[in-house]
Amino acid sequence: MSVRNIVAFRNDRFGEFLLNIPAFRSLKEAYGQAKLTLVVDPYAQELSRCIEGVDEAIAWENRRRKFGEILQFSAFIKKKKFDLCVVFNPSKASHIASFLAGIPVRVGYARKFGFLLNHTIRDKKSLGEKHEVEYNLDLASLAGGRSTDKSLSLKLDPGVLARMSKKAGASEGIRLVAVHPWTSDPVKQWPSENFFQLTRRLAEHKRVKVVIVGGKDELSKDAARYDGLENTLNLTGKTSLIELAALLKNCSVLISGDSGPVHLARCVNAPVIALFSNVLPGKGPVRWGPWGDGNSVIAKPSLSDITVDEVLERLTRRL
Repeated sequence: MSVRNIVAFRNDRFGEFLLNIPAFRSLKEAYGQAKLTLVVDPYAQELSRCIEGVDEAIAWENRRRKFGEILQFSAFIKKKKFDLCVVFNPSKASHIASFLAGIPVRVGYARKFGFLLNHTIRDKKSLGEKHEVEYNLDLASLAGGRSTDKSLSLKLDPGVLARMSKKAGASEGIRLVAVHPWTSDPVKQWPSENFFQLTRRLAEHKRVKVVIVGGKDELSKDAARYDGLENTLNLTGKTSLIELAALLKNCSVLISGDSGPVHLARCVNAPVIALFSNVLPGKGPVRWGPWGDGNSVIAKPSLSDITVDEVLERLTRRL
């Protein structure tokens, strides 16, 4: 069968979405001149435009949907005449929509109405035996994807890079250290007070400038307490994802728990010091740690057992 038009679903959070970049690349490389369309969360749509080989991105929020909404979306994608569909984050809505759209080859996981697909594999991600990037590549290979390039990468406009460098106050002899003190899952949260004390101690070093990063949804947490700290710039809620990527590229390192900015940093080759609990394999660093070389992971059964001194010692080695 000739494949000329591919659609790939990954419409959950932007961090998870970014870990599909090698899988998207493998599909594009396997099918030569085929058009590649992504179905993504609206928040991640701007990032899609920065991925090499992506031709179009359709916004479709991953939430509980009425059947009429699914019918409407399936009719919309049916008009695009896709030959191949890969659902990277399984959902009943996506499986129903791709089936009703009459896409001939439908690939995904054997769960959440997986019987509506015609090529499936078992979802074993909860075992946490390998990285999410590798799980995504496994599914892409079932769809015929193949590539030796497993890197994460984004194309960024030089103008945005220069603007964010200026905004962060980058200068010769000063190291920018990004700190993201929050995570969407309380199980993955290093104590907030630890992040605050880490920032205060980092800011004591005159050759270091700390940049606090986070999304608008994190303004309601304790972001305001970082305002006014010496040698600290609080940019929480003040950047788009593209601007955040450009900012991280200007930083010497990002310190964070398991979060989207970790994976965004790796897409621009910024090293990461990541803090993890290693109790639950499906939520641990083997599956969700920073991808690639040059990173550092501190993992303990309880995140509260990780001390500020340990993180500072890792950072000293990094810098």
